[in-house]
Amino acid sequence: MENLDRCAIHTMTIKQWDLPTACAKFAAAGVPGVGVWRQWLDGRPLAESKKLLDDHGLTAVSLVRGGFFTGKTAEERQKAIDENRRCLDEAAAIGAGQVVLVCGADPEIPLPEARKQITEGIAACVPHAAATGVKLAIEPLHPMYADCRSAVNTIGQSNDIIDEVGADWVGIAVDAYHVWWDPNLEAEVARAGRRICGLHVCDWRTPTVDLLNDRGLMGEGCIDLPHLRRIVEATGFDGFIEVEIFSDRLWKRDPDQYLADIIDAYLKHV
Repeated sequence: MENLDRCAIHTMTIKQWDLPTACAKFAAAGVPGVGVWRQWLDGRPLAESKKLLDDHGLTAVSLVRGGFFTGKTAEERQKAIDENRRCLDEAAAIGAGQVVLVCGADPEIPLPEARKQITEGIAACVPHAAATGVKLAIEPLHPMYADCRSAVNTIGQSNDIIDEVGADWVGIAVDAYHVWWDPNLEAEVARAGRRICGLHVCDWRTPTVDLLNDRGLMGEGCIDLPHLRRIVEATGFDGFIEVEIFSDRLWKRDPDQYLADIIDAYLKHV
């Protein structure tokens, strides 16, 4: 029988709550993990955020998000690298073991060049990842975002980058919403193996009325989440399963009821 032992919820999923409220509500509901978005750290010392998590017995599973390595100039690309190093420092300060990377894209930069810039940017951050003890987790995004959010759109492309930069401090965050459609999914998950360091879940609604903010609760859409979990866990992955939902529709719900619905959907459909 499924339980909540490996369940984590991103702060963005119930974005009405600030970090103190989210910590209290998640802990009271028996959810042991939290994916922390960087803006939830604003306004208080990092040590205070760490204490909030610790006092509620919560694990900071990931810090979201780093990346955005592409740029038209060397100065822009260096600025992104510097920002990712700061993100690694923040993750270390709150005890998060990984920084999730939305790798970046620009409609004026051809995709091959964008992927080259991304690979170089990640490589430049690897020494700092090693120094902080925080892994860089590449999150391939659905190709509908290849113009302006991420030129890394498949687990295969993520594997290719890691083949080049090394796997010691770079892994892959597998997000169901972004990879479920891929005909090479099973083969590339198997190829990734122990590189997989994160599993994010939600669902794909039909019709999808907004390309960013219309994700579904698990069980509301067409993604075979149990199958995705099986093939990911077949690699040896045994980490937290992170609920990450962007939804204008669901954000309008009473947040306490929404949390109850998330837990119910997790137990039934993941």
